[in-house]
Amino acid sequence: MRRAIELAEDVKGTTYPNPPVGAVVLDRDGEIVGVGATEPPGGPHAEVLALRRAGTRAAGGTAVVTLEPCNHHGRTPPCVDALLAAGVGTVVYAVADPNPVASGGSARLTAAGVDVRSGVLADDVAAGPLRQWLHKLSTGRPHVTWKFAASVDGRSAAADGSSQWITGEAARADVHRIRAVVDAIVVGTGTVFADDPTLTARRPDGGLADRQPLRVVVGEREIPSEAKVLNDDSRTMVIRTRDPREVIAALSDRTDVLLEGGPTLAGAFLRAGAVDRILAYVAPILLGGPVVAVDDVGVGGIGQAHRWRFDGVAQIGPDLRLSLVPGPPGGGGH
Repeated sequence: MRRAIELAEDVKGTTYPNPPVGAVVLDRDGEIVGVGATEPPGGPHAEVLALRRAGTRAAGGTAVVTLEPCNHHGRTPPCVDALLAAGVGTVVYAVADPNPVASGGSARLTAAGVDVRSGVLADDVAAGPLRQWLHKLSTGRPHVTWKFAASVDGRSAAADGSSQWITGEAARADVHRIRAVVDAIVVGTGTVFADDPTLTARRPDGGLADRQPLRVVVGEREIPSEAKVLNDDSRTMVIRTRDPREVIAALSDRTDVLLEGGPTLAGAFLRAGAVDRILAYVAPILLGGPVVAVDDVGVGGIGQAHRWRFDGVAQIGPDLRLSLVPGPPGGGGH
């Protein structure tokens, strides 16, 4: 299953509206004989690819999949059909398919005599490759991650406004890796005027990544035509609003949105309850001064504090990457 999760992660951002799924086929002796991951829309699903590569060795073997095999005919036939045709004896999956149109694969496989096991590493899959897709399916809106870099004392720039570079090369490379799989990057006009960012995803060698996100600039000020965010490296959408809800509505056809705006825009999204995850890159430096990572979030006293919980902590070079989701340990919300 961990191998299947890796495969799913590798295709994130390329499969919409289908979920990024990974599959591994084992033969009767438990040897891996085929792997696959969902291809772009119209292409085969993960199970089909893995079964093709396994060939006749799939018969009597085991298929391990990150998501319950689909049971409906969309652009491609149901994956359940392929599994039954291949004669697999066991199907193991992590997360049940919450889409009523595609669900029912487990029941059909069981009815056909296949041994079906569910829930294997379900939390890893739900918080990993399927995080954004599951959110979109359950809420109808894109998943929004607020990403920022700050000093250990919470400053996003020095007193003179300089911010390049707070974090190290490894953290910046990690951000470019994330940019290459998201659907859109959102910033405010203030960031465009202050930093003139390109908002592209780049490879370690500095070249443009194969896949570029939609660049989104929000705010009421007109940005100059020579701004880098308007160059030909990727598409750009300008939304004349300060309302986070209007921004999300304009991006309703997207699944994975990265908010990279400055403190004003971040504060607006947080006050609106429009942030689903925080990704903070914290550098072991002290800056002091007035430039904080986020402005007013509507908290007048400690009892009104937005409560979040850590769902991941990793060291990236000399820096820390902190992942947080709403709600204190044990439940609750923000």
